[in-house]
Amino acid sequence: MNQQPYATPPQSWEPRMTPWLVRAWFPRMRREMVHVAQITDVKLHGMHHLQSAIDSGAGILITPNHSFHYDSYVLGHAAQACGRPFHFLTAWQVFAMSTPLQRWMMQRHGCYSIDRENADLGAFKRSVEILRSHACPLVIFPEGDIYHTNDRVMPFREGSAAIALSAAKRAERPLVILPAAIQARYVDDPTPGLLQLMTRLEQAVHWRPRPDLPLVDRIYRFAEGLLALKELEYLGRPQSGTVPERTRSLADQILSAKEQRFQIQPQTDSIPERVKELRRQFIQQLEKPDLSREIHAQLKNDMEDLFLVIQLYSYPGDYVAAHPSIERIAETLDKFEEDVLKVAYPKPRGTRHATVTFGAPIPVSSERGSRDAAAVLTTQIEQQIQSLLNQGRSLVPSGH
Repeated sequence: MNQQPYATPPQSWEPRMTPWLVRAWFPRMRREMVHVAQITDVKLHGMHHLQSAIDSGAGILITPNHSFHYDSYVLGHAAQACGRPFHFLTAWQVFAMSTPLQRWMMQRHGCYSIDRENADLGAFKRSVEILRSHACPLVIFPEGDIYHTNDRVMPFREGSAAIALSAAKRAERPLVILPAAIQARYVDDPTPGLLQLMTRLEQAVHWRPRPDLPLVDRIYRFAEGLLALKELEYLGRPQSGTVPERTRSLADQILSAKEQRFQIQPQTDSIPERVKELRRQFIQQLEKPDLSREIHAQLKNDMEDLFLVIQLYSYPGDYVAAHPSIERIAETLDKFEEDVLKVAYPKPRGTRHATVTFGAPIPVSSERGSRDAAAVLTTQIEQQIQSLLNQGRSLVPSGH
């Protein structure tokens, strides 16, 4: 995963949707998608769900999985096909790390910023207003981060459902949530490039490359080696158990130690939510004007530890073993390339085709629901998208 700055945002960035510019810029965006992401074709399924929602005049919240870089470019094909550009709720760090021209262009494409570490009331209100009255759909990625799991959703956060429920109470039109599954599949066999990458990874940790072993075995051998090193660093010794058990245990012990230090009682078992609360506390401390050098250094180390926890969380330990497809192998190696070799955007090792599959719209009631309405709706969205991903995987030829 890519490290991002965490602090109080220097400003917020408003959407400046300019439909004619979105249409004019689309050919360039498509060329960039081909050149950088090597996605040469995009197939759209279930477009009648999107089109019927548009024709009905409903407010539309699109909730896709977030499995690879440039998936927003893939969604641009659906926007072109239906004739309506999409708004995108975007982490403020994306704006902050972009050039002025890139920020200007993002805003004209309907992007606007959110501070995910705090209750960003401004972004919440803007999102509600778009769903309440704007003709263009809004896209929110409920996973929050890019986890490189093309076939499996990671647990969704409840923010998108909370926004939809709030908008439905205020809107004078119907409001629907449109689940969307985005997947990318290799057309060319990337195995030669993946084998080269595996060798580079082994050499990076001063291991002798093992081309005599199957690639999946090398991946798990490498993963266990990295995990053992982190266990030694944080716990003093390697743990016993399976890789998923050890990964979860290490993440939990790192978080628990910091929660105890700051006297935080976690309200959930969710790793991302626990990290979010700790980050919020650390940011508040880091921005105090009279902070000593020692405490500042400790808090910086704490922030790095939280990034490690999210890295650990992003590796489902059974992801490759459960279905060792070339995509799952490549995704896992892409993550290693980001985390070990510090490559910001791993380049695919072959041409890919992408699909966007829209599911049946989920109507959002304008009636006041129960206190857990957002959680219930979030689970419904997550399950529908996982079902769409499963259907997409079933269409892949055996052995691919």
